[in-house]
Amino acid sequence: MSKKPIFEKLALIGIGLIGSSISHVVRREGLVGSISVSSRSEKTLTRAKELGLGDEYAASAADAVKDADCVIHCAPVGAGAAIAEAIAPELKPGAIVTDVGSVKASVIAQMKPHMPKGVHFIAGHPVAGTEYSGPDAGFASLFENRWTILTPEDDVDRDALATLTKFWQACGANVETMDATHHDLVLAVTSHIPQLISYNIVDTAANLETVTQSEVMKYSAGGFRDFTRLAASDPTMWRDVCLHNKSAVLEILGRFSEDLTAMQRAIRWGDGDALFEIFTRTRHIRKDIIAVGQEIDAPNFGRDEPGE
Repeated sequence: MSKKPIFEKLALIGIGLIGSSISHVVRREGLVGSISVSSRSEKTLTRAKELGLGDEYAASAADAVKDADCVIHCAPVGAGAAIAEAIAPELKPGAIVTDVGSVKASVIAQMKPHMPKGVHFIAGHPVAGTEYSGPDAGFASLFENRWTILTPEDDVDRDALATLTKFWQACGANVETMDATHHDLVLAVTSHIPQLISYNIVDTAANLETVTQSEVMKYSAGGFRDFTRLAASDPTMWRDVCLHNKSAVLEILGRFSEDLTAMQRAIRWGDGDALFEIFTRTRHIRKDIIAVGQEIDAPNFGRDEPGE
């Protein structure tokens, strides 16, 4: 006997990596009755149709959310206010509205004021992704054994929160709730600053390649290649993340700069003991990440690349 869908109609506003992955997994698991897809890009919407990612397609987000039981904002975080304002008049009473952005306090501030009474807004963040983007990038296993963080406010409807939690768990994710400001600080450390460092070091290498006509790219070792994977990520998304999580990003960048200065000093003065202590302490972090099941000793979390 087929299981009952969690939502009769799901609306996806934006159909890049996360949106298309949601489409794939809810199809596979029978979690929704139908999917409505919206994208402002005609090219993206056409490709989504070719891939069969939805049952209905609309250039207008407002048209896409009509009669939807759940609406997921999958566009860049900077678009939250405009999207919320556009969809508000068409939202079904009792609908759940959520998002997938890696910044939460800003998204809540942008979207919640526009939510009509009786609509349940619960900000969320599936902590999963690759460097690929667009509707072709998605795959059904993206969320398996990864964390989805929900940042409900104090006045959240508990039944709506339970339903959204059930939905993400059915997509394969582990679900945790967290204060939005705390989430933004944690993600600044674990995601946003590593991303910025990657952009910076790859840009430095590119400039060095141009200036010296060296073979930086040809002889790039594994460490540099890992940086280039992150640096290949969607620039629009990461621009918005930096601008909408400014306080936390600047705080952690400041701490990183202080630690980098200390390392620079140790190298300058030949303080091998200090360097050895840092390298020993940090070596255990990867082992700890593997131990809690958030990494394995294989590239890309052991998954095939999209399209393979």
